[in-house]
Amino acid sequence: MSTELKQSYEFGPFQLDPKNRILLRDRQSVPLTPKVFDTLLLLVERSGQLVLKDELMQAIWPDSFVEESNLTQTVFMVRKALGETGGDQRYIMTVPGHGYRFVAAVKPLRENEQPEALAAADQQAEGVLEVERTAIRWTWIILGMAILLVAIGLYIARIRSRAALLKLTEKDTIVLADFVNTTGDAVFDDALKQALSVVLTQSPFLNVASDVQVSEMFRRMGRTPNDQLTREVAREVCLRLGGKAILIGSISSLGSHYVVGLQALGCASGDLLATGQAEAANKESVLRALDGVASQVRGKVGESLSSLEKYDFPVDTTTKSLEALKAFSMGQRALRENGEFYAIPFFRQAIQLDPDFALAYATLGRAYEDVGEDSEAVEDFTTAYNLRNRLSERERYYITTLYSETVTGDMERAKETGELWTQVYPRDGVAREKLGTVYGELGEIEKANMQLQEALRLDPDSTINVFNSVMTAAALNRLDEAQAILKTAQARGLDGPVIHETAYPLAFLRGDRAEMQRQVAWAADKGGRDYVLFSQHSDTEAYYGRLRKAREFSRRAVEFATRNEKKEAAAFCEVVAALREMETGNASLARQGVRAALSLAPTRDVKVLAALLLAKSGDAASAKAITRELENKNPFNTLIKW
Repeated sequence: MSTELKQSYEFGPFQLDPKNRILLRDRQSVPLTPKVFDTLLLLVERSGQLVLKDELMQAIWPDSFVEESNLTQTVFMVRKALGETGGDQRYIMTVPGHGYRFVAAVKPLRENEQPEALAAADQQAEGVLEVERTAIRWTWIILGMAILLVAIGLYIARIRSRAALLKLTEKDTIVLADFVNTTGDAVFDDALKQALSVVLTQSPFLNVASDVQVSEMFRRMGRTPNDQLTREVAREVCLRLGGKAILIGSISSLGSHYVVGLQALGCASGDLLATGQAEAANKESVLRALDGVASQVRGKVGESLSSLEKYDFPVDTTTKSLEALKAFSMGQRALRENGEFYAIPFFRQAIQLDPDFALAYATLGRAYEDVGEDSEAVEDFTTAYNLRNRLSERERYYITTLYSETVTGDMERAKETGELWTQVYPRDGVAREKLGTVYGELGEIEKANMQLQEALRLDPDSTINVFNSVMTAAALNRLDEAQAILKTAQARGLDGPVIHETAYPLAFLRGDRAEMQRQVAWAADKGGRDYVLFSQHSDTEAYYGRLRKAREFSRRAVEFATRNEKKEAAAFCEVVAALREMETGNASLARQGVRAALSLAPTRDVKVLAALLLAKSGDAASAKAITRELENKNPFNTLIKW
């Protein structure tokens, strides 16, 4: 393509400068490879006209024989640069079997109409041309040495052949190494790896090892969670997981610009499978550059073009704030290493930095849900659902399932969404786990067990998966199976509150009093932070007729939950204790417990239990009043309608 043209063009928010080979969007440079730029320029120059595929290939690759797939991939990258996704054809229309037509209105710009950014680029043109002249001189030198480099060329061909054999399949696991950050700017630490994970996990083709899996493998390797996941460490983790490849990202400074790179390496051989690189004009453009680089590598390792086009949600739509991404990443790490209580402040910080960070709201809501604060979860799930256009397809399945299950209570819609989710992402352990819990709430225990067992198989290091699998097996009266699941998890080194909250009720069902006492002693040693175990043990004491001890453990559970600012959890402990009092004939204490629970947290789920208890106590009027209120405020809630 000629570089002598001075005519610039404007379309939508874009300006295209052929002389300086720059595409601007809202005065910000959009990184393009030379072939992608040439393709866009030709289409813009012939705006409104049908440009045949043969014409394009002859113009873009005049001296080379290329397959049509090269052109298809190049046009895909043009669409991506212009922000087209899926079937969106705002700028480039595909004419099936023939070629392409640029359909957006194009305005030619005279030199005096060029925006400031283009004018500044014009001043740098001589430097750019000098670089190009230098490149041409080196090209001739290299060509002159070609005969001497035949052996090296053959060697490289063999390497490429080996790389082709190592293309990934849908069954292959990949491990994300830590980014190599040489910029000196700490904001890129963790944030870019988190952004890359968001980009890659939207694809059903890619099987990215979860952070939980990597952390567990670190533990088995004798490493601490804070150790760096360098290239060599990532290869070892990949091999131990039975994976196929590692991905290594990098960012470096180039004057005021940044260069973002990504490499895919075979974890067994270390062979280079794919590489991509893009330049970002400033810090605000880094996420967009990373998105483009990820698309390059996804295509090169074997993902189909149709998959790339469908699952190509730009990461800078999720959030444009690197600082918010960094806080979110720190929250994910705290969640893995220390639990929800320590992670919640980081997720809140991420939202403060970017109030439109939908994924942070969804993750924060899930953390609150897991600690029993459903009212907080409802608020965050609602916000995330309202911002769902800022989520990838996989994340939209996630938030729609959570919203239907927890906010509206429409369990049929939650089931329908969960079933679609598992069909599109069959290897997504979170999808299996959520669908399993929905089946469980609908009373479809066999279906729940099947999904939850698959979730555990996909992610055996998740303590939530262990808990769910043990409890559903126990609900089906398969106590030996439940015990085997728990023992396997403990043998893998899994520990923490969820594992102990699993062990206690299973020990009760098996009649293992010594094991129950060990679990209560563990909770006591933790300073009462695990109030769930105290609440569980209070029911056991009542079961054996020791009501005074039962009340004492309930009191301690409420006290510890309140001390940890878990008011809704404390209210649940109160109302569960009240139900027990009702069953043992202490109606006065039961009503007192209901009042205490509603005073602590008058939330929907607490009111459901309160209405049940009031009905049992003979206070039909109060029970009906609460029920009517719940029905009016929750018209789609399946369980309330039942």
